[in-house]
Amino acid sequence: MKVLMFGWEFPPHITGGLGTACFGLTKALLKQEVEVLFVVPKAYGDESQEAVRLINASDVSINIYDHETEEYWKQITYMEIGSNLIPYVSPEEFTRIVQQAALETVSIKESVFSQTFEFTGKYGQDLMQEVTRYALVASHIASINEFDVIHAHDWLTYPAGIAAKNISGKPLVVHVHATEYDRSGENVNQNVYDIEKKGMEAADRVITVSNLTRQIVIDRYHINPDKVFTVHNGVEPMQNEKEKVYQKNVKEKVVTFLGRVTFQKGPDYFVEVAKRVLEKDSNVRFVMAGHGDMLNRMIKRVAQLKIATKFHFTGFLQGEDVDRMFGVSDVYVMPSVSEPFGISPLEAMRSNVPVIISKQSGVAEVLHHAIKVDFWDIEATADAIYGLLHYDGLSKMFIKYGKVEVDNMKWDNAAFKVKEVYQSVL
Repeated sequence: MKVLMFGWEFPPHITGGLGTACFGLTKALLKQEVEVLFVVPKAYGDESQEAVRLINASDVSINIYDHETEEYWKQITYMEIGSNLIPYVSPEEFTRIVQQAALETVSIKESVFSQTFEFTGKYGQDLMQEVTRYALVASHIASINEFDVIHAHDWLTYPAGIAAKNISGKPLVVHVHATEYDRSGENVNQNVYDIEKKGMEAADRVITVSNLTRQIVIDRYHINPDKVFTVHNGVEPMQNEKEKVYQKNVKEKVVTFLGRVTFQKGPDYFVEVAKRVLEKDSNVRFVMAGHGDMLNRMIKRVAQLKIATKFHFTGFLQGEDVDRMFGVSDVYVMPSVSEPFGISPLEAMRSNVPVIISKQSGVAEVLHHAIKVDFWDIEATADAIYGLLHYDGLSKMFIKYGKVEVDNMKWDNAAFKVKEVYQSVL
């Protein structure tokens, strides 16, 4: 079986759990005899290709001529979602495209597109434009490659998946790692919501990373429950069987938050919890590892609470820096407001760190040896941290059984279920 897979990032160039999940899943799919052709907007040349053949969308030349008719123009019309213009097309060509979309069968005697697009692969101001261009490139990639199934990860690649399906006629599976309701609460970006909904509606199957996310897909996006399947994420095993010992260099206990510093992840609750714990025990240091739109606000709040000497901001961490952070941590906290899954607690447990997670997370469905609290319950979270720091028997129990539990949460299990989803549409 051969799968054309669309993603937005691939290790080592990642900004969060999406790239990590894509890497773990593709490696495990290879063991299931599934060949993956993985497309990213921008490749840097140092990505691991042990389990995939990576296609850099920035290297793909497009040359689509006038004799491509009705179906193509309808596809172009859809790909304008979230963008007033098709990027990098001259005003004259754009006018011609709009007219062609209306007339549909009128021919143009010259090439409309004949160029290579350069993608940043970032999440910047031109994101919607990149999503649109990526979908255009995807249709070309789908037209020149052989594959059985299309698999698109998260809303950024749904238009690409739809374009590939329209060109090839092959079944589409979309993978929901997060929804706009997770990222923004009730203040959803309508453009993003519309793209998510169209992607889920166009898909033959929808994979969600938790039952929590599955219910959101059904209730908020009104997708037929019969085509929505939950496949929980796994975790990569430690690279070396012999675990590295990292030097802490501070005498205090260390409590860590690692993730995007955004509304979804609940960093403001972590700061308030730190204040509560430090009122009871000053022999603790808190670390916020990550970046995001709430970072400056968190720095200011730490200063207001007068806990800056006990609170550290590391910026974004990846690779061995993540392992090192967990290696010097005594407790890991994930106070997410809405977390579709949450791979970081698994990585912490793998590193022998006891974890506290919010009940409002998908990973809470599968973890038994973790302390679960409501994200808003600052007092309960502070009490849990205090307990793990001061009662050795409690922390040792969570470390011992948590490690066993997470070692059994393999990507192989997820890949087996994903392959079953593929087979159900073939």
